[in-house]
Amino acid sequence: MPEIKIVTDVAGRVCALPAEAGADIADGDEIAFVEAMKMEIPVTSTIAGKIKAILVKLDDMVAEGQVVAIVEA
Repeated sequence: MPEIKIVTDVAGRVCALPAEAGADIADGDEIAFVEAMKMEIPVTSTIAGKIKAILVKLDDMVAEGQVVAIVEA
């Protein structure tokens, strides 16, 4: 099974984690929300599969392009 890294498109603070490790997700499902410029930007899965790991916690600061989760296809 290939592992796909899910990255954030913006830098900011992780303000919500609606998904958890072990959960089955569909393409486009929200894994995290990053607060940037007073907006909550969703970080979505690019494939359907199972979340192997969430690499961030609530209130973590993330950089643009940082891996936030790993999904097994």
